[in-house]
Amino acid sequence: MNGWIRKAVAHYVNATGRGSSFYRKYCDPSGLEWGAYLTRWGNFHSVGSNFYVNTGCKFTDPSLVRIGNSVGLSDCTLIGHDGVVLLIEHRFGKHLDSVGYIDIKDNCFIGHGAIVMPRVTIGPESIVAAGSVVTKDVPPGTVFGGNPAQFICTTEALIARVEARCEAYPWIDLIKQRNGAYDPEVEPLLMAQRRQYFFGEGNNG
Repeated sequence: MNGWIRKAVAHYVNATGRGSSFYRKYCDPSGLEWGAYLTRWGNFHSVGSNFYVNTGCKFTDPSLVRIGNSVGLSDCTLIGHDGVVLLIEHRFGKHLDSVGYIDIKDNCFIGHGAIVMPRVTIGPESIVAAGSVVTKDVPPGTVFGGNPAQFICTTEALIARVEARCEAYPWIDLIKQRNGAYDPEVEPLLMAQRRQYFFGEGNNG
């Protein structure tokens, strides 16, 4: 999409809250851009600053979701209710409600395909691994993963592990110099070096 048209669409959508599907499909907003839109129009209980969220993320009950500062959400799902009450009412005649909050504290990341169930708090500086199903609170500064999600390690231990792995990468100096998590100036060179490192000659095993 032409640059000025994209800007016009983005301005209209963010100003009015209308046309979000068109904006998401044709303008391909970044995680920060989509986060800014949802902060204003997503009907959350509250959202902090620097909210990053992929456009594939799903929220069944956004009004029951509280999001802190510097939170990143991949294509995950946050579920705030239990639809089984419909069956209970139909079959057993009981009029019940089964809902719950989801409280994501500061500096958290939830990975691709993860599902967060109702009545869960994700503690600050915590990470939920891709594909996890979170049914209980995640303590501060921890990494949880699996179904149901279990403690894997501390966030500090994960950082140390990733740092050690990165030291072997021939492109690590580019990573340290680039501007942000994605820098179009260096991305082509990064991708070429990654392909050579992982799949080049002598790496066919």
